[in-house]
Amino acid sequence: MSTETYRDAWGIPHLRASRVLDLARAQGRVTALDRAWQLEVERHRAQGTSASFLGADALSWDVLARRARIEDTARRCFAALERRDPATAEWVRAYAAGVDEGLPRGARRAPEFSRTGLVPGRWEPWTPLGVWLATHILFAGFPAKLWREQATRHLGPDAVGLFAADGPGTAGSNGWLVSGSRTATGHALIAGDPHRFIEDPGVYQQIRLSCPEFDVVGLAVPGVPGIAHFGHTGTVAWAITHAMADYQDLYRERLRRTGAGIQALGPDGRWHRVEWHTEKVEIAGEPPIEIELIETPRGPVIAGGPEGLEAGLSPEPSPMPSPKPSYDPHVPGDESRTSGPGGGGVPAEAEALALRYPPRVTEDLGFSALLPLLRARTVADLDQALHLWAEPVNVVQAADTAGGTLHRVAGRVPVRSRANRLHPVPAWLPGHAWQGTHETPYADPEPADGIAVMANQRGLAAPLGVEFAPPHRADRIRDLLDARRTWTADAMPAIHTDTHLASAAPLLDHLAALDRLTPEADRLRERLLAWNRRMDADSTDAALYAAVRGAVVRRLAAHPVFAPLTEPPAYPEVLLPWLALVPRIGYALEHLLRAEELYGIDRPAAVRAALEEVAAAPPSGTWSDTHRLAPWRAVPGEPYDEPGLAGDHDCVLCTSAVPGVTDRAPRGPAARYVWDLADRDNSRWVVPFGADGVPGSPHHRDQLALWRKGELAPVITDWTLLTLLERTEETR
Repeated sequence: MSTETYRDAWGIPHLRASRVLDLARAQGRVTALDRAWQLEVERHRAQGTSASFLGADALSWDVLARRARIEDTARRCFAALERRDPATAEWVRAYAAGVDEGLPRGARRAPEFSRTGLVPGRWEPWTPLGVWLATHILFAGFPAKLWREQATRHLGPDAVGLFAADGPGTAGSNGWLVSGSRTATGHALIAGDPHRFIEDPGVYQQIRLSCPEFDVVGLAVPGVPGIAHFGHTGTVAWAITHAMADYQDLYRERLRRTGAGIQALGPDGRWHRVEWHTEKVEIAGEPPIEIELIETPRGPVIAGGPEGLEAGLSPEPSPMPSPKPSYDPHVPGDESRTSGPGGGGVPAEAEALALRYPPRVTEDLGFSALLPLLRARTVADLDQALHLWAEPVNVVQAADTAGGTLHRVAGRVPVRSRANRLHPVPAWLPGHAWQGTHETPYADPEPADGIAVMANQRGLAAPLGVEFAPPHRADRIRDLLDARRTWTADAMPAIHTDTHLASAAPLLDHLAALDRLTPEADRLRERLLAWNRRMDADSTDAALYAAVRGAVVRRLAAHPVFAPLTEPPAYPEVLLPWLALVPRIGYALEHLLRAEELYGIDRPAAVRAALEEVAAAPPSGTWSDTHRLAPWRAVPGEPYDEPGLAGDHDCVLCTSAVPGVTDRAPRGPAARYVWDLADRDNSRWVVPFGADGVPGSPHHRDQLALWRKGELAPVITDWTLLTLLERTEETR
C-alpha cells in the first residue's frame, strides 16, 4: 500500500492513499513536516510542560493545564473511545504514528528547536485529543463568570447586562449560506471566516484528504486528524461558528486538609475525601515549582486551595478569603481530626474554584464524529455525524448538491440551574448538579428567502448561552446579501471584507449632542459626524474615530465607581484577560453609552473631554498606520513588518483591536473560505500566512498579501494540476 503527497502552487498538501488508516498516517506525517514546531508546542501545552522550554511566560498556562487535568482527560477520553468506537481509535492512532514518523525531519527544518533546545517527543494515541481539548477549553469563556461575579458584587446585578458583549478572549466567526434559489448556478454557496487569535503558524491547515471512501478538502486543526470545522466532500459542504453556548461551570469549594489528605464539603452537608497529588512544573532557566492537583466530585480545582499549603505548592495566591468554619465537626464523614491553622484540633477551611466541563464528566470529546464527517455525502449524513459531536458547541451550516441544507447547533450543553450559567456556585449547597443535556436546536430546513447567517449573535443557540456577540456583523451580512438577488462565488469576498462599523452609532450620537466646544473640537466633531462609518485601512477619519473612542473608554474606566474593578484579582494570570476593566469597557462601550443611567457617571462630560483631548493632539495617519496585525508566536524570531489592516471588532471584517488599550489586532479571520456546491473547483480559501510553518520557507507567508487584500486562492482538485512530491510505501 502506498500514499502520495501532492502540493499545489501554494504548497497546500493533497494526500491520496488506498486505505483510511494510511491516509491518517500520511496526514500526521505531512503535518509534522510542515508544522513540527507548532505540533510540539501544542503537545506540551496540552501536557502543561511548555514552560520547560518557553520559560516563565508559559507557566500560568501550564499550571492551568495541569490543574484542569487536560492530559488526564484526554487519556480517559481515548480509553473510552477504544471501548466505544475502536475503529476511530485506530484511526487516531494512525495519525499520531504519522506525526511521530514526520517529526524528526520536520524538526530539522524548524529553527525554533535549536533556538530553544527542544527535542521532539513522542506522540501518544491520546495526544490529538489533548491538543483538541487544550485548544478549546477556554472557548466557552468560563472566566466570564468570574467577571460577572465581580461586577455584580461592586456594581449590582444590572452590570451583567451592561457588560454583556463578545468580550476579550472569546472566539467568534462569520458564516453564511446562500441556497440555490439565490445563486447563479442553482446550487448553494457557503462562505465565512473563523475569528481567532492570529498565530504564526496559523491555527488552521488547508489540506485535502483522498482515499476510496472519501475525497475532502478543508481546514484542519494541526495535531488533530480529519477535517472537523470546515470541509467540502464534493457533494456536501459544511462550516461552523462558535455558538456562544455556556457548557462549563465553576464551583466554589470548601476544602480542608486533614491527616488523611484533603476533604471537600459536599451538597449533602458532609465532608468527602478528594483526589489529590503533587507535580513539579519545569521552567526554563528557573528552578521548578511544585503544585498540588486537587479534584472534587464537581471537577478539578483550578484556583485556590486549602490553607496551610507548604511554601511553593501554590503558584498563585488563593483568590478567595477563607470563610469562618460553618460545619458541624460531628457530621458523619468528618473522619479526620488533625490540628490546623484554625486551632482547637479542627482543620481550617479555605475556598477554591473547581471547573466542571463535559469531557471530564462524559469521557467523550466527540472524536467519533470526525470520520463520519469525512464520509458524508448528504446533509442527512452530516446531521447524523453531528449527533456525535461534543465540544466546542458550534452552530453548523451545510448544503449538498441535491439541494438539501442544514442549520443546527452541534455539541452538548448540560441542563442545570441558571445560577450555574451566570457565576460560580457554592458546591456545598444543593441545586447545582447537572441534570442531563439540552436538546439540540435546529433552524428551519429551508432558509428564509434563501439566506442563513451565523455570526455569534443571539439566535439559534440563544437557549444555551448567556452572552452573545452584538448583532452588527450578522445584520450587516444579511443586508449585504439582500442587496442583490443572485450570488456567485466570485462575489463573496466583498462580504468578507466589509468595514462598516454599526457600533459607532452611540458614540457619534453623543458627539452630535455636544455644544460649546473649542473650535478644534467642533471641527473634529463635524468631521466624525460626516464620516461614512467605515474602518477602511486608508481612512484618516477611522483613525480619528478610534482615537476618540479609546479616549472615552479610558475616561470611563478611570471613574471612581469602577475603582474596585481596576485591581486584577489573584486568579491565574491566564484568566485575567476576561477580568481586565478597560477591555471590558471597550467591548461594551455602546451598551454603556446607551444605558439610561450609568452609576452616576456624566457620560457627555467624558465624551466632551475625550473629543477635546484628541482635537488637541490628533493622530496624523490612517487607521492602518496603528491598526496592525499582531500575531502570537511561541518564540518570537526575527521581527516581521506586520501589515496594517482594515476592519474592527464589530465589522464583518473583524480585526479586533482592544479599544482603550491598543489599536493593534491580535485577533481576526484565521481563514476565509467559499464552498461552491455547483463545482468544488470553483471554491476558494486563504489563511493569514501560508501552508508551511517554517520561517523563511517559500510557503510560510505567501498567502499574507491575499489575506490582507481579501482575495482568495483557488481550490484545486484536479490531480493532473498538482505536483507529486512524495510516494510512501506504508507498512501494516
